[in-house]
Amino acid sequence: MIDWAGLMRLGLHQLRLTPDQFWALTPVELMLMAGISPGVTPTLTRARLDALCAQFPDI
Repeated sequence: MIDWAGLMRLGLHQLRLTPDQFWALTPVELMLMAGISPGVTPTLTRARLDALCAQFPDI
């Protein structure tokens, strides 16, 4: 599960991004700005994204 509240606190409060700036970021850009090493595997992998897309297709 994605901690949207925590990510928004990080982006909007700690990093002082505007909402437009926050939502325009890629996950990798947000990770780098948060100081997370690029070598860390994100919890949302491509395989997990594909599984979620299959489970919840757009209508």
